[in-house]
Amino acid sequence: MWPDLLTLQSHMKIVQRHDWLTPTAEQMYAWEISDQLLQLKQDVESCYFAAQTMKMKIQTSFYELPPETHNALRDSLLTHIQNLKDLSPIIVTQLALAIADLALQMASWKGCVHTLIEKYNNDISSMPFLIEILTVLPEEVHSRSLRIGANRRTEIIEDLAYYSSTVVTLLTTCVEKTGSDEKMLIKVFRCLGSWFNLGILDSNFMASNQLLMVLFQVLMLLQKQMTGCDVHLQQRDETSTNLHEAASDCVCSALYAIENVDTNMALALQLFQGVLTLETAYHMAVAREDLDKVLNYCRIFTELCETFLETTVRSPGQGMGDLRTLELLLICAGHPQYEVVEISFNFWYRLGEHLYKINDVALNTIFRPYIQRLLHCLARHCQLDPDHEGIPEDTDDFGEFRMRVSDLVKDVIFLVGSMECFSQLYSTLKEGNPPWEVTEAVLFIMAAIAKSVDPENNSTLSEVLQQVVLLPENVHMAVRYTSIELVGEMSEVVDRNPRFLDPVLNYLMKGLREKPLASAAAKAIHNICSVCRDHMAQHFQGLLDIARSLDSFALSTEAAVGLLRGTALVLARLPLEKIAECLSDLCAVQVMALKKLLADESTNGKSADPTVWLDRLAVIFRHTNPIVENGETHPCQKVIQEIWPVLSETLNTHQADNRIVERCCRCLRFAVRCVGKGSASLLQPLVTQMVSVYQVYPHSCFLYLGSILVDEYGMEEGCRQGLLDMLQALCMPTFQLLEQLNGLRNHPDTVDDLFRLATRFVQRSPVTLLSSSIIVHIIQCAIAATSLDHRDANCSVMKFVRDLVHAGVANDHEEDFQLRKQLIGQAMEQHGQQLITQLMHSCCFCLPPYTLPDVAEVLWEVMVFDRPTFCRWLENALKGLPKETSGGAVTVTHKQLTDFHKQVTSAEECKQVCWAIREFTRLFR
Repeated sequence: MWPDLLTLQSHMKIVQRHDWLTPTAEQMYAWEISDQLLQLKQDVESCYFAAQTMKMKIQTSFYELPPETHNALRDSLLTHIQNLKDLSPIIVTQLALAIADLALQMASWKGCVHTLIEKYNNDISSMPFLIEILTVLPEEVHSRSLRIGANRRTEIIEDLAYYSSTVVTLLTTCVEKTGSDEKMLIKVFRCLGSWFNLGILDSNFMASNQLLMVLFQVLMLLQKQMTGCDVHLQQRDETSTNLHEAASDCVCSALYAIENVDTNMALALQLFQGVLTLETAYHMAVAREDLDKVLNYCRIFTELCETFLETTVRSPGQGMGDLRTLELLLICAGHPQYEVVEISFNFWYRLGEHLYKINDVALNTIFRPYIQRLLHCLARHCQLDPDHEGIPEDTDDFGEFRMRVSDLVKDVIFLVGSMECFSQLYSTLKEGNPPWEVTEAVLFIMAAIAKSVDPENNSTLSEVLQQVVLLPENVHMAVRYTSIELVGEMSEVVDRNPRFLDPVLNYLMKGLREKPLASAAAKAIHNICSVCRDHMAQHFQGLLDIARSLDSFALSTEAAVGLLRGTALVLARLPLEKIAECLSDLCAVQVMALKKLLADESTNGKSADPTVWLDRLAVIFRHTNPIVENGETHPCQKVIQEIWPVLSETLNTHQADNRIVERCCRCLRFAVRCVGKGSASLLQPLVTQMVSVYQVYPHSCFLYLGSILVDEYGMEEGCRQGLLDMLQALCMPTFQLLEQLNGLRNHPDTVDDLFRLATRFVQRSPVTLLSSSIIVHIIQCAIAATSLDHRDANCSVMKFVRDLVHAGVANDHEEDFQLRKQLIGQAMEQHGQQLITQLMHSCCFCLPPYTLPDVAEVLWEVMVFDRPTFCRWLENALKGLPKETSGGAVTVTHKQLTDFHKQVTSAEECKQVCWAIREFTRLFR
């Protein structure tokens, strides 16, 4: 329970206030209360709350404290951690983090590691919290919670590197003093791993350090046994799970730290040899069925292979390219638990990627046997339990493992040869009589590689297809399920061999009628339709019959939509004169269902969800793309005009429901895209309805739909004014929404869709937009939104600004180019300085690194538009950036500012601007 507030307040009256606490505003109360709670030491809950609050305040609000209070805060925290060291480990961790974060931000605290070790290394009772501070300190150097900047970070890393050998010596001494104290060993290994992760330990010093030997003793399950005056090491598995995990983590960190093997040769050799000695310990863990330790060993073996990957590929079988490393992974792959082999997947991906890029036949030959053995293990791991009933599950852990196996097999199969592997797998089924679970697993792997086998004149593929469709109905349900998936993956074989089409469709139709197999069969039919469109045209009536009775099959939503997608793809290949009638028939079921829902609502007031039918219509419109010559009436135009009243009424009925309105807009979007300018008759009623509903319910999907209309009709002279009126009508409620407190952050979808709409206008009719009064407000909104750290929204904002400025740069010989350039010049004269200042502030303090290429493109376009003025704007923006952190560290020097300005303004291509921004913004992160 939390301490009673009144009791807490009465305690506070008698607590002495530390001299660093000078509360001048409400924001200071958290510092004061946290400090006093820690002094009270009343119970674990209140102390944990206070320690965590103190840590958070140091991370996020350190600027609140004046510099003269920093030393007192440091001394206070060190007093608290010493007083509370026996209360709870989680409190010690929170205070250790607070001290570490303070040290990183407090530029005046020089040599913090040396200070701490000097202060506490002679007191054995202080050793646990000292090691905790030394553990979290390197971890916090790259913490995203602290924006200490590259200059301060470099200074800290150099300082920590200078004292790193002192820390390792302290840890070694600690192990010698405490002997086999398990808790202390765990702390020591965690701390050593933390310093390895920072990459600052001297590899030559570590190669000969006793701690490395202790690590491998623990992992080799060696225990010291005294016989008289002699010490003997015996291999006995008495290492606890926690100690084993800590030692494993430390070795993995060490291996990761020496990834550049050539510059860390001495330590690399020690680790390489040390890990190779762990094979016996692995087998011992397997024999004892200790899965935790088995997984730890597999992590170590995998990290070893990852670290020496380039060496292994460069000189296989020689020195540290020793292929015993791969043998270790294959031993792990032989473990009966699939979780073990799964750990190594990333390494096998990387090995495949390296060998694919090198493309050396001789090198591939060396690694082929290892990949063959891996595939054999994977096929065995993919086997379902012999007593499994029904179809394989896709969504449980084992189902996800099988999906990862499928992806891995696709990535490495080139080393073995798709055809060779496919034939070998088939021969195991053909020549033997394996149990059903083996058959199913083999079919699963065959399905994974079927698409990579060349279907041209391939008798094996034809034979497989022929045999699969003849499978009797009494085989295990899982075998039938996976065989259907295999047929779907072999659709190209069907396309090259049309004689198989009828037996394949008959086979899939049988599956479609059985509940457990229906969705898999639907997916396979969809694949056949996608690849064999021309051949499937003769079967369109059958597809239409399936579509009409879709809900009589036990299909998932995704499978049902997939079937309609396949049907629409085939529909688009029919003769133009047949498409309208067939499309009308295909849409009829969905339209009738929507009409029924609307009728039910009007008679009994019962509201039903129409999204299923809207999604089905959307997928039909999206994939019905017949080839229509210029001047020909689009065959889908009449059907869409007939359906419009139902969609309009559905939209009106559910206008308050964002999810349903989104589905309506999506359906209309694909309808408009389907017929293009053939939807002109819908333009006015659609825009009128959109604007009307948006005034009451500002769903952002209306803005997106508006962007589609501008894209289709923006270049039509007669439509431009109407579309501009639409934009202005939609902008007013949008700005009201975004101008609310945290409006931009709370409505990123609206920001995204608004600037998609504005960008379409810039692309299709820039002068119309630039000549209007709304452009000023859109630009101001864009400048405000540049700091929004939402991926899609920020991307849309940056694209709008970039395209806007580019419209004044790109002389595309249009008659209005000079007018465009003049209008954009006026806009930049009014907003340019504000835009550049905001962009620099945003990319230094608000935006994640992945957004910087978009920012660079905007800066580049502005510079190309008017380089001299841009140079002045950028200089002013840089002058406004802070030069020091609240902790007194230098954020950016004058030279770094001038170098960046020169790099950007002298850039000859956009990527140079991007590189400069990446480097510059690190100074503020």
